[in-house]
Amino acid sequence: MSARIFKNLMVAALSQIKDNLPDGEIFNWKKHVLPRLLPFLSWKHELSKPQVLKADFFAGLLGAIVVLPQAIAFALIAGLPPVYGLYAALVAPLIAALFGASMHLVSGPTTAISIVIVATIGKLAPVASDQYIELTLTLTFLVGAIQLGLGIGKMGRYIGFVSNTVVMGFTAGAAVLIITSQATTILGIEIEKQASFLETWRHLLWQLPNTQLPVFIVALSTIFSAVFIKKITPKLPHLVVALTIGTGVALLLGGKQAGIQYVDAMPRGLPPLSLPALTPDNLHSLLSSAFALAVLGLVQAVAIAKTAALKSGQALDANQEFIGQGLSNLIAPFFSGYASSGSFSRTALNVDAGAKTPMSTIFSTLILLLITLFIAPYTNLLPQPAMAGLIILVGWNLLDLKHLEEVQRASKEDNITLATVFFATLFSELQFAIYLGVLLSLYFYLKKTAAPNIAVMAPDPATKRHEIVNIDRRNHLKTCPQVIIIRIDGNLFFGAIQHVSSQIRNLRKGPESWIVLLANGINHVDLDGAEWLAEESKYWKERKGGGMVIVRLKNIAQDVMSEGGFLDTIGRSNFFNSKTDAIAWVYSQLNLNTCATCTAKIFKECAEPSRTTIAL
Repeated sequence: MSARIFKNLMVAALSQIKDNLPDGEIFNWKKHVLPRLLPFLSWKHELSKPQVLKADFFAGLLGAIVVLPQAIAFALIAGLPPVYGLYAALVAPLIAALFGASMHLVSGPTTAISIVIVATIGKLAPVASDQYIELTLTLTFLVGAIQLGLGIGKMGRYIGFVSNTVVMGFTAGAAVLIITSQATTILGIEIEKQASFLETWRHLLWQLPNTQLPVFIVALSTIFSAVFIKKITPKLPHLVVALTIGTGVALLLGGKQAGIQYVDAMPRGLPPLSLPALTPDNLHSLLSSAFALAVLGLVQAVAIAKTAALKSGQALDANQEFIGQGLSNLIAPFFSGYASSGSFSRTALNVDAGAKTPMSTIFSTLILLLITLFIAPYTNLLPQPAMAGLIILVGWNLLDLKHLEEVQRASKEDNITLATVFFATLFSELQFAIYLGVLLSLYFYLKKTAAPNIAVMAPDPATKRHEIVNIDRRNHLKTCPQVIIIRIDGNLFFGAIQHVSSQIRNLRKGPESWIVLLANGINHVDLDGAEWLAEESKYWKERKGGGMVIVRLKNIAQDVMSEGGFLDTIGRSNFFNSKTDAIAWVYSQLNLNTCATCTAKIFKECAEPSRTTIAL
């Protein structure tokens, strides 16, 4: 069954590639398929640079060290035996790095994914049982298949609704959570593992007098060493050196005898092979949860990848990242790995450590594999406070104060979005914070598009060509008593018609009998917009004795109007490509008696006896 699903996905992918080829271009496997199937070919040339390999190696080394305790912790959160976190950290990041789009994103087990898994599978089987593990691996496979399908279907384009403001708010909140999660470790204080954000800080402040000084010194020495080394010698792998210094300080202070905790020894051995149990019952019970988990994983991964891309200046292909995440979760369960996504802390660590390409993740995986096979018992030499210090430093570096200040100055809407996402990240589930940010972004977007600016315009005699300008900006300008000129800055769609019609209704109260609509700012007219234009044209013709003239409406915006017959209803002669021609024609239709007594004289030919042409 899995082979059939894979075959169908591949056929769909090839069909999608062929359908998107430019007209007349012949399909070429090497040109059109290989870059999609093997995206790592785009950065392989970077590996010929020794400085790139060196930077990636040290970033990978640090990543392998940091992921060890995290992987165990995440597996326990997910209700799995600890070793399954290690299996997930070995397989998924490698696949995602090779087939994803981000140059810095590090995938693997995460807190949010682990929490969703235990909430889903915990209802179906006893935690950590064989059935529980089987269902978890099956769920992971389904998540991967859905993510891969979304990537092939080019659904990544809609990830653009996750604005940079949302990402920054999420990033800032995640940074605070990362720092909070390590605060107990650097202070040597024990609190409830499931405590909320506020509860954690309440316990920390309450137990602050119980801080273990040796533990705190180890953490501070690691943090200060990293900051100092990065400042004086940026080329050194400051985080690795700082971890070494922290380990040495822990030994000088007495190690375990001084109350300093160390990383637990890891189990030896390769991940065992396994098969997802794709039975009808399992599909029925897991499919809806798999879709929710797939979307959550993609939103998190792309949000984190966008954060890294902002710092590196990389142009991110969200569809390719969807495919990379999908393949990683599709393949991982065959090697006993459970569902993964992008990791904030490990990605930030990867960037901060100076990684240049996804080769850092490959190095990290290979080093982690070697650690698992040969050095697992010796990982207990690493003090937890030193590692916590590095993670806190990583969390602090996530706080991009410069960009946060820019958002603060930008707009009220951006500030509301950022603050909402930030606090939602702290006080609710991570996926809810992102969804809320997306909804807020859509709300503010729709609020703006549903209320396009409508400007009253008039010719300015002070300009050489009597340029038509907004009278709100040059309120000394006069307007014609028979013609009102307006410009609509926005699309005429169902959501904007109420606002536009309300504004135009107020303009009807004037003496003007003709309305000239400058439509160069309109890119789209839907059925509601076309119907409104037809009705408005009818009103100005029948009730005001004049009519409506539409100028420079883009062809792409005329499709619905043409197919629905609205161009004929309004009158094709009422559509012009030139403001000069449009106003000249309208001028020829004006009441001569009114012109004779008019004192505005805003058009050039108002002072001329003939009604030939008007130069604007």
